[in-house]
Formats: sequence, C-alpha cells, structure tokens
Amino acid sequence: TNPMHADLAWSTVGVFSSADVKENPSTGLATLTSEQFGSSFNLCKTERFFEQPSAAFCSGSLVGPDIIITAGHCVRTEQACANTKFVFGFNIKDKNGKAPETVPLDDVVQCKSIIAREETGDGADFAVIRINRKVTKYKPLQIHRNQNVTKGMKLVMIGHPSGLPTKVDDGGSVRDPSPNGFFVATTDSYGGNSGSAVLNLETGEVEGILVRGEQDFVY
Repeated sequence: TNPMHADLAWSTVGVFSSADVKENPSTGLATLTSEQFGSSFNLCKTERFFEQPSAAFCSGSLVGPDIIITAGHCVRTEQACANTKFVFGFNIKDKNGKAPETVPLDDVVQCKSIIAREETGDGADFAVIRINRKVTKYKPLQIHRNQNVTKGMKLVMIGHPSGLPTKVDDGGSVRDPSPNGFFVATTDSYGGNSGSAVLNLETGEVEGILVRGEQDFVY
C-alpha cells in the first residue's frame, strides 16, 4: 500500500533461465514457463499464494541504465550469464489477483556480461551484471554508498520468494550490522529472494542484497 515501495518494485526483476522465457516477436509478448507454487513445493492448500506461479529462480534490481545487481551465486559464470534473462513486471497487476503468464518483450533483457562478482560463504555474495540494452522504461534504484547500516534500521525487501510474482516485505530490520561483507536482518525471505534489493524503509535506497537465510519450509 506504500506508493514509494510500489514504485520501487517496478525497477526489480525476476531472474529466469533463458529456456523459460519464450519470446514471440509476432505478438510482442514473452511467455513465462512456470509451475504452481503450492503443488511444486508440496504445500498445504491453505498456504498463502498456493495458486500463484513459481517461475523465477533468483531476483535482481536495475541500478543503472544497463546494469543489474543480484546475488553472486545466481550468475556464477559467463556461460550462466548467456543462459540468463531478467524479466521486469513479473507481478500481479490484475485487480482480481490473476498472475501473469506473459510480459511485453520490452520487459525482457538478456545478461550480456559479468562486470564484477564475489561469492564468499561467510561474507559478500553479489554480482554486477551488464545487460544487452539500456532500459528507459524503468528508473534505476539508488544505492546508499556510505555503508553506515545500523542495528534496528527498518528495511523493505522486494523480490521473488520461491519464484513467485513480485512480493514486498516491509517488516524487516537490521539485526546485526557487524559481520564483514554482510549484515543480518529479519526480512521474510525465501529461496528465490536471492539477489533481492534490501532497501531503507524510509529513503528507498538500496542498503544490500538478500543472499542467504534460514530453512524455508518444515514438512
């Protein structure tokens, strides 16, 4: 319901395997291959978002006209980059809550090269990606660069938990800012949120990238 957070969400992307994004120039649309969230994860039918599609394997954000950031473990090699597409607008716009099966072709960009990347099990985990064209439809997110994350700082995370259409979690906060290369927070995150922008709740600036967490589901 926060207009600023809703606006910021348009600058985030789902990270897809290229094979799961079928582009059709004649229709101007790309079809997204997905599975039903609840069935594919073997969840109870009362689980929230059970009927929605699970499609993205990671999340990311536009931070420059042709630059996207995500987690380092989401795009590890140039070969992986060649097989990765980023999809804007994988979100629920329909008033009846119907999830999208297609997106406009101009909402799909290809990973072109890895500008910088680090993946340390107990430290930093990020990738800075150049995409195949400049994006003018959406605004790059602003990065908070002075790195003064403080305990208790309120956060909002935007991404694709379990591959679902865009979800906004605005109830997180910084739990421990002291580790080297990362900070610990209380975001409601799942697999698929890897690479999600973690932003300052008040300013909307990127404070970090979601890269790991606790166990998602208990069967």
